[in-house]
Amino acid sequence: MIELRKFATLGSANHGWLDAHHHFSFASYHDPDRVNWGALRVWNDDTIEAGTGFPTHPHNDMEIITYVREGAITHTDSMGNEGRTEAGDVQVMSAGTGIRHSEYNRESEDTTLFQIWIIPDERGGEPHWGAAKFPKSDRSGQFVALASGMAGDDALPIRANARVLGATVKAGESVTYDTSAERHLYLVPATGSIRIDDVEAEARDGVAITQKDSITITALEDAELVLVDAA
Repeated sequence: MIELRKFATLGSANHGWLDAHHHFSFASYHDPDRVNWGALRVWNDDTIEAGTGFPTHPHNDMEIITYVREGAITHTDSMGNEGRTEAGDVQVMSAGTGIRHSEYNRESEDTTLFQIWIIPDERGGEPHWGAAKFPKSDRSGQFVALASGMAGDDALPIRANARVLGATVKAGESVTYDTSAERHLYLVPATGSIRIDDVEAEARDGVAITQKDSITITALEDAELVLVDAA
């Protein structure tokens, strides 16, 4: 099964400083058919105005992955962590028993990012935060795990039977990802347009996939892909 979710059909909320688009029910947006996709609970497509951001607020029992598309985001939290994550790179916050954090765009330009929440396998655990650089050249023509709780992956750790992957694909080229039919895949082209089987998706569209042992993605334009594979 492959279901295309066009960007124009997503939930949205424009707060001035924040222009948010929700692939799944979030805050005041609720769609009973788009509450989660397996353990994937949230995929927000956010544009954060320069000099603004999310003030300190709490989370618990959620794996929160931030994929920065343009600009940079600066993180601080109640455990004393602080870091700046730039475009193409990833940060992960395992909220565990509870953590308070802020996320600010301290740049002179807007920051765009994907905010991805995955339900952990178990509640609790000590909170932690980490970030890593993932050069796009390293994922040219192949998927690379960016955050993962699956054995064998060299990626930022999360407490879930899931992984977040990235790939860049040149126009006319294809990339294949092997999975299993019971898994829930969710793919978003950050840039470019793609085709999976007979389904074509444009930048920032969502593609929900299940009941597949593998998928082959063909880039119709140069494309930057982000994929979640969840139980």
